[in-house]
Amino acid sequence: MQLSQTEEELMQYLWKLEKAYMSDLLEMYPDPKPAPTTVATLLKRMHEKGFIDYNQRGRSREYFPLVKKSDYFSKHVNGLIKKFFNNSAAQFASFFTAETNLSSKELEELKSIVEKEIERKNQ
Repeated sequence: MQLSQTEEELMQYLWKLEKAYMSDLLEMYPDPKPAPTTVATLLKRMHEKGFIDYNQRGRSREYFPLVKKSDYFSKHVNGLIKKFFNNSAAQFASFFTAETNLSSKELEELKSIVEKEIERKNQ
């Protein structure tokens, strides 16, 4: 299951806060802020989809994510690679490095990351 763009924006705030009440989440939005009823509807849908849960604290709910940001991101990157790059991470990397105007320093950092991952997997 996937989050809509507006649900994903709200989820980003919840990942950042780790636990939050409705008022905390509303504070995270830039002006003009959405109506509380809009955020409540998004939270309800995200709960029904299994992305978040809450603890009842009196009349308030303290929300928290059930899905880790890294897991969500990984699933989407892998889906992107499968859908647009014939399931080839090499094709994705080639496109990414050629089309994103990375500096030499950023490319060197990527190279270092890849080399470290190769070393870790060869152990």
